[in-house]
Amino acid sequence: MNNNPQQSPLSGITLAITGASGAPYALRLLETLIATGRPIFLLISGAAKVVLATETEQNWPACEQAFDAYMVQHYAAQPGQVVRLGREQWFSPVASGSSAPKQMVICPCSMGTLAAIRHGLSDNLIERAADVVIKEKGQLIIVPREMPFSVIHLENMLELARLGVDIMPAAPGFYHHPTTIQDLLDQVVGRILDHLGIEQSIMPAWGYTGCSRF
Repeated sequence: MNNNPQQSPLSGITLAITGASGAPYALRLLETLIATGRPIFLLISGAAKVVLATETEQNWPACEQAFDAYMVQHYAAQPGQVVRLGREQWFSPVASGSSAPKQMVICPCSMGTLAAIRHGLSDNLIERAADVVIKEKGQLIIVPREMPFSVIHLENMLELARLGVDIMPAAPGFYHHPTTIQDLLDQVVGRILDHLGIEQSIMPAWGYTGCSRF
């Protein structure tokens, strides 16, 4: 699996949000990806909808036309830039290796989704999309959010890491002296963008704070 493919600025990307705690990470990542101008395929599990409503004040419309307008108004997306897909839209691009984006992020990733991907279950579109990226040797980033990890969780992550999946826990650092929750979100999201090969300015690289990068 290519862990840092060179992508065109307009290459599509798949973002999946599952039912683990950490919805603000997903929303910040969505916001930054929209700002790149890339087409985004957005997959949201049923549990993720509950978590979004619990952890944030966002209430995304069910109607696709209204959802598109919401993305334009609240995230400065281009019309049609964010395509929301249902759990069984098997004829969507992300379900096939012939047309799926080569990059996918699951943020946050529940332990149930992690286990299903590890075992290749593909019972819903999130699991199938991840399976496609793995088999097509693209880049899959999984952002697990659980505490503590059981041996089962760790073994599942180890097996996926051996397949080339990037495991990036939602564990922000403190060396940049965060003063707000936004700072903590940006530290994790900035690292995800770095691994995607997307230039970002929300989190300075280690050693470059206050000086120019070269």
